[in-house]
Amino acid sequence: MNMPIQNSPLTRQLPQGPALEHADADAFEQEIAQYLGKYPQTEHIDICLHDLNGHIRGKRIELNALKKLAKGCYFPLSVYAMNLEGKVVEESGLGKYIGEPDRLCLPVAGSLRPCASQPEKHAQLYLTMKAEDGSDCIHEPRNILKRLLLSLNQMGYFPMMAGEIEFYLYPQQANHGQDAHAMQCFDVDRPDQYQAVLERIESEAKKQQIALTAIVAESSANQFEINIQHSCSLLQLCDDILAMKRIVKQIAAMHGLSACFMAKPSMAAAGSGLHFHMSLLDHRRLNLFGIQNNDFPNSLMYRVIAGLIDLLPASMAVLAPNINSFRRFQFGQHVPLEASWGVNNRNAAIRLPCSDPENHRLEYRVAGADANPYLCISVILAGVLHGLTHLLKLPKAVHALQPDDPRILLPDSQPEALRLFQQHAVLRQYLGPDFVQLWAACKKQEHQSVLNKITDSELKWGL
Repeated sequence: MNMPIQNSPLTRQLPQGPALEHADADAFEQEIAQYLGKYPQTEHIDICLHDLNGHIRGKRIELNALKKLAKGCYFPLSVYAMNLEGKVVEESGLGKYIGEPDRLCLPVAGSLRPCASQPEKHAQLYLTMKAEDGSDCIHEPRNILKRLLLSLNQMGYFPMMAGEIEFYLYPQQANHGQDAHAMQCFDVDRPDQYQAVLERIESEAKKQQIALTAIVAESSANQFEINIQHSCSLLQLCDDILAMKRIVKQIAAMHGLSACFMAKPSMAAAGSGLHFHMSLLDHRRLNLFGIQNNDFPNSLMYRVIAGLIDLLPASMAVLAPNINSFRRFQFGQHVPLEASWGVNNRNAAIRLPCSDPENHRLEYRVAGADANPYLCISVILAGVLHGLTHLLKLPKAVHALQPDDPRILLPDSQPEALRLFQQHAVLRQYLGPDFVQLWAACKKQEHQSVLNKITDSELKWGL
């Protein structure tokens, strides 16, 4: 994740706009003072937005400019119209067509943290973008999640979630999927090279106050999974997932390794997913999914799962956000091919894992490691709201399905997923029609750019 250079068009400055509210400005000054008390040698700060793909876009500032951020700074709205190559998608309508307008960006409270590359001297701070009228920018994924979470909270529901993200570590000179230091699933005695990397990742996560519960060796050689502690602060959970991706990439590079969060880096190895565990709490923080019988959900959980399944096919446009993402969905890889649910079954899209009644939850197993966590949780919460506000029929659990029972197949290509996404009235309602149009335009352009390239396989056909 490269930071744009300071004099790029992305980082141009305009006269400062409206400041943070007085109380927020005071809190930001306190946050700075506390941080510098712990890291007095700080010299630079990366100020960052996350684009549609979850990539960091921002610039590096000097320490003396940090306090001025209480008044905000400006970045172009077209940050949210960038493709995977960092180029503005003009078909989005947010680029040259409207003059590349800038928008005010303000600090995200509590996000000033040390950067893994040089934690003693180098910090990072997340920003959030505002619209012209001072409201939250409707194109920013973090703001979409913020709005959906508020809707659930106002209904008296408080989702608690934990995240699990998978990735590969490769020697920088090796091709993906090739490594002499192959490991085994759940291997505790890892090669020293990887043990040192993982220990450093854990150490840097602690400095950034990210609560990890485990780093596990996964099913394929040199594949790992990071588990992040459950929380009701879903915005913070997404912030932490993206922070962990940056930490892993930075620490891996320091050890001569390459970290890969691609959904399917090798056709011969397992893909990498982004799984979420979720329970629903009431205002007393009691688990509303808690039951005595682990084999079937209670009535509230029944409605939630039904809502999630109803939105799943169209949600694939977000959960599998690029052409490579769909390579992960293969039979026999513990990856769902249908909108399904099941008890203790890793082939299901929504799994009810083993737990005691107090911790009863569901696991949403569809998204790839390449997906934007803000948008993943947004479509999950849209499904929750959909299920809670509509009487939907829950399909049979996977273990109860008969050969002639109807199945809800997930789309197997990005164009089909985007078609369903654009036409889906419920997702348009919850994510916003402007965002749906933006996402579809950017993703269609990305898909077409890959199709426009001639592959080595085609050239070897001898035609």
